Amino acid sequence: MAPVLPLVLPLQPRIRLAQGLWLLSWLLTLAGGVILLCSGHLLVQLRHLGTFLAPSCQFPVLPQAALAAGTVALGTGLVGVGASRASLNAALYPPWRGVLGPLLVAGTAGGGGLLVVALGLALALPGSLDEALEEGLVTALAHYKDTEVPGNCQAKRLVDELQLRYHCCGRHGYKDWFGVQWVSSRYLDPGDQDVADRIQSNVEGLYLTDGVPFSCCNPHSPRPCLQNRLSDSYAHPLFDPRQPNQNLWAQGCHEVLLEHLQDLAGTLGSMLAVTFLLQALVLLGLRYLQTALEGLGGVIDAEGETQGYLFPGGLKDMLKTAWLQGGVACRPAPEEAPPGEAPPKEDLSEA
Repeated sequence: MAPVLPLVLPLQPRIRLAQGLWLLSWLLTLAGGVILLCSGHLLVQLRHLGTFLAPSCQFPVLPQAALAAGTVALGTGLVGVGASRASLNAALYPPWRGVLGPLLVAGTAGGGGLLVVALGLALALPGSLDEALEEGLVTALAHYKDTEVPGNCQAKRLVDELQLRYHCCGRHGYKDWFGVQWVSSRYLDPGDQDVADRIQSNVEGLYLTDGVPFSCCNPHSPRPCLQNRLSDSYAHPLFDPRQPNQNLWAQGCHEVLLEHLQDLAGTLGSMLAVTFLLQALVLLGLRYLQTALEGLGGVIDAEGETQGYLFPGGLKDMLKTAWLQGGVACRPAPEEAPPGEAPPKEDLSEA
């Protein structure tokens, strides 16, 4: 059977191949480390922003898969560094002969599979962030007032920190706060006529105002922050509600978080693609180097030409051989006559 993709490798090309693999393996190690850092950073971000995502959102699976893929890529790079260095030293290569083959199989199946899965998730999952953020932010704003409700008592602090840190207000803008009750009922005076009128005028019995929380205010604005009666043109004579700059954060948190998380996912996806390419080159090079040295019986400094290849035979021949071997193994052995018994003789008629 002819080998698949054979390549003749004399001594000098083998040395250059080993040197190139040493450099590529270090690059793969570096790329694996960068993936670990990127996926770890994304995991930390999601730990703080998970409150604003829908419970059914699968986006957190991406950094977890990337973390596993980066770990395997880092290990594959270190194996490539050690194997390529050992292939240049006759005293270091013998211990690698028995383990390099299984390591190549594990790196191809495990590492390559994890990188493909993580890269696929990096391409597919960011598209689900839009609906997940929409649902999560709606829930977070609705629980802003529930400072004394078990399970939601941290909602106000988290939303305020979100708006101050990411310079955003509401879901898509400051007017989103007009449609939710963000003032806790504990701080409302039921005897106040204005409070009673607002609650009675709402079908759901909520206290709605045309104001926003303090965390929507831009502290860099030179003028005092306008938080209340934002839709009343007579309450603020020098304020034009048609102007976008009213010392409140202009962007909604949905757009800011969506762009932030998609940028992180895009960076991680780019690193996964580069790592996949580097790992493929390292594994291919190690396979050619391994088969070339095996053709010389492990004598790495032999002057003669040898041939490196991916597989020892064609795919069709390999499948045919495996099928025939499986058929022979499954075929029942012929029954043998018990010892001591002679086979029956046929009666011969006399002539």
